Amino acid sequence: MASQRQLKLGAFMRPISIHTGAWRYPGAWPDANFNFGRIRALAQTLEAAKFDAFFMADHLALLNMPREALKRSHTATSFEPFTLLSALSQATSRIGLVATASTSFDEPFHVARRFASLDHLSEGRAGWNIVTTANPDAALNFGLDQHLDHSQRYARAREFYEVVTGLWDSWADDAFVRDAGSGVFFDPERLHTLAHQGEYLSVRGPLHIARPPQGWPVIVQAGASEPGRQLAAETAEVVFAAAASLEEGQRFYADVKGRMPAVGRDPEQLKILPGAFVVVGDTLAQARAIRAELDSLVHYDSAIGSLSIALGVDASRFDPDGYLPEIAETNQSKSSQARVLALAEREGLTVRQLAQRLGGYAGLAFVGTAQSIADEMQQWLEARGCDGFNVMFPWLPGGLQAFTAQVVPELQRRGLFRTEYEGTTLREHLGLSRPGNRFF
Repeated sequence: MASQRQLKLGAFMRPISIHTGAWRYPGAWPDANFNFGRIRALAQTLEAAKFDAFFMADHLALLNMPREALKRSHTATSFEPFTLLSALSQATSRIGLVATASTSFDEPFHVARRFASLDHLSEGRAGWNIVTTANPDAALNFGLDQHLDHSQRYARAREFYEVVTGLWDSWADDAFVRDAGSGVFFDPERLHTLAHQGEYLSVRGPLHIARPPQGWPVIVQAGASEPGRQLAAETAEVVFAAAASLEEGQRFYADVKGRMPAVGRDPEQLKILPGAFVVVGDTLAQARAIRAELDSLVHYDSAIGSLSIALGVDASRFDPDGYLPEIAETNQSKSSQARVLALAEREGLTVRQLAQRLGGYAGLAFVGTAQSIADEMQQWLEARGCDGFNVMFPWLPGGLQAFTAQVVPELQRRGLFRTEYEGTTLREHLGLSRPGNRFF
C-alpha cells in the first residue's frame, strides 16, 4: 500500500563501510575507502538508484586507538571530504554531496568558502554536516593540549553557524550585473560586510564568492545530546540520528521536531534520517549468515579499540569476560557513551561481547530480504520514527549493489521512494525551502 510520504535516503560513505570487517569480506574491494575510481563508481550507482545524498563523515585524528587495533582498520587512509566531493561533483549530476566540517578545529571563513565553492561546482548539491568533534585527540593536531569543554563546543558551534550562513548571504542573488558597456561588474549596494564580533569568533567578511545556488548549502547535524538536539532544532535541515529501535526513534523525532515551533521553525523543514545498517539476502537465513560472517571478521584488538572510542576510556584494561565497571562521564560524545552503556545493560553483555558488537555495528540494523527490509522502513516512516534513513552498507560493492538492485525497486513499487529526481538541487530532492537572504 503506497504512502503519501516518501522516504529520503542518504548513503553513509565514509568510511566506505562502517563495519570493521567489511574490507575482509569475500569479494569486497579492500581498498575501496581510498580508491577514487571505485568511489566514483559507487556514487554513480547510488545516483542511478535516485539516492538523495552521498554523505561523508570525517575524523581529524588517527592515533585515537592502539596501533594493534589501528593496523586492522580499512579507514587508516581516507580522502579529505571537500577534495573528494569536488571531484565527485564532476562525475555525477543529481545526487547530493554532504561533507563534514568541524566547528571546533576550523574557521568559519574557510568553511563558508569551501561549501559555497562546492555548491557552485555541483550546481546546488552541497550539504554541510556540522560537527563539534568528539575525539579529544584531534586537539593535538591543531596546536592545542586539550579539547574544548562539551558545552563550550556547542556554544561555539551555534555562533559558528551564524557566521557561516551570514557569510553566504554576503551577496544579493542579483549582485553581479556584469555590464560590459558601463564597466560595472557588480552592484556595490548589493554586497554586505558581516562585521561579526562574538564570544568565540571575530569575522569581518564579506565572502568573495557569489551566493550559493541553494542560497545556503543544506545544513546537516548529528548530535543527540541535549545541546545537540537544541542545536538541531535551531539550525538543522537534516539530522542523522542514531536510534536503535522504533520507539527510541519516535521519541527523538517528536522531541527535536517539537522544539522547532518555539524557535520559529516549521518542523517539515527538518528531515530526520536514522543511520541504518542494511544487510540484504535472498532469504532471511542468508542475510543473517552474511551478517554473522562479517561479524566474525572483526579482530578483538580492533573491537576493543572501537569500544574504547565509544566509551571515552581505555577498555583494554577491563576483564574481557567480565562486565563493564562503572564508567565516568567524559568530555567526548555523551550520547555515544550513553548508547553503549544502555546496550551493555539491556543485553547483559560482557566486555568481549560488547566490543565485538561495537567492532561490527551495534546500532539500528535491518537484516533480511528486500521485502522485509521495505516492511521495516515503511513502518518507521508511517509511525513517525523517521523521514528516511542514512543507509550503511555492510561491504562494498556487493552490499550496496544488493540494496540498490533489490530494496530500492521494492520501495518504489510501494510508492515509498522516488523513481526520478524531483529537481536538480539537494534542497529540491529533500523538499526544503531555499532560505532568503537576511541582508537583502
